[in-house]
Amino acid sequence: MRALIVDDSKTMRRIIRGVLDNIGATALEEAENGQDALSKVDAFKPDIILLDWNMPVMDGINFVRNYRGAGKSTPIIMVTTEAEKARVIEAIQAGVNNYAVKPFTPDSLSQIVMTTLQKAGVKA
Repeated sequence: MRALIVDDSKTMRRIIRGVLDNIGATALEEAENGQDALSKVDAFKPDIILLDWNMPVMDGINFVRNYRGAGKSTPIIMVTTEAEKARVIEAIQAGVNNYAVKPFTPDSLSQIVMTTLQKAGVKA
């Protein structure tokens, strides 16, 4: 599994990286914001994207809208503190495949990643 981790927090990227390593990620790329992610995603070709909502330069929801608007179908998991129902609905309508609320446990994030990959027909 190739995964792109998009979060402005280096600590959060490290935590997510550890979870993905534990479930067999073969290649990981990191981005600090949505704009950075857009500049890396085509060359990296991830099997899954884990994305924060609140970031400077370009937030997660605008990344999703840009990415889906370009016809891209890579599964995206929004990993965020935004837990209100309206925000979850907004993310899903924008094209997010799944949603993980911070703080999460390594087990819960692993399960969300595996479920999302399975639904998308991608091998972990």
